Amino acid sequence: MDDQEQASVGVRRTVIRTVAVLVGMFGFAFALVPLYDVFCQITGINGKVDATAQSIVHEEVDESRYINVQFITRGSPGLPWQMSVEMRQMSVHPGQMAEVDFTFTNNSPSESWGRAVPSVSPSTATTHLRKISCFCFQEQHLQGDERLTIPLVFQLSRDLPTDINTITLVYTLYPVEHTIQSASLDNMLNHSSKDSSKNSTKSDLQIYLKNDSKNNKAAGEAI
Repeated sequence: MDDQEQASVGVRRTVIRTVAVLVGMFGFAFALVPLYDVFCQITGINGKVDATAQSIVHEEVDESRYINVQFITRGSPGLPWQMSVEMRQMSVHPGQMAEVDFTFTNNSPSESWGRAVPSVSPSTATTHLRKISCFCFQEQHLQGDERLTIPLVFQLSRDLPTDINTITLVYTLYPVEHTIQSASLDNMLNHSSKDSSKNSTKSDLQIYLKNDSKNNKAAGEAI
């Protein structure tokens, strides 16, 4: 093997190794996302909030403490919605159930879907915030120029660390794509409608033939 062939083989090996490393890094990056989400959900780090409803805990309200709860709303460039809150902050006792209204406004003449994703600061307060009812549990659908008001019902646990006096709850809007889902649903409905029409036609034909046979038989007996 001459020097040129050896150089070619070396380059080929280098390219293969580089591609393998890139593929491995790409796969590792994708694997980190669900692992990170699970880790954040368990520990409450990074302010990630559980996206499922929680039950009210009937515990004595700690009237000796007031916690200042702040609400911040953020829009998204890909969603023509505006999100506002009834009040920007409120004082709540640990153990007390509280409620505040949020309003979604679609500033576009077209219908669209969106979802409000929450985060909590400080992150250590995440596990002490119980959401009994929240629009963040599911995506929202607004018709063109529609306005929708939905309440947030929450409770702070009594074991909230004493060094936490202020909690900031941030909601960021993100668009949800429904074009594919809608097209699939339309195809399913059209297919179902066609099948129903075929079944109906087949059923009507069977009834007609049956009745026609009876009529012919009756006519034959009359003759």
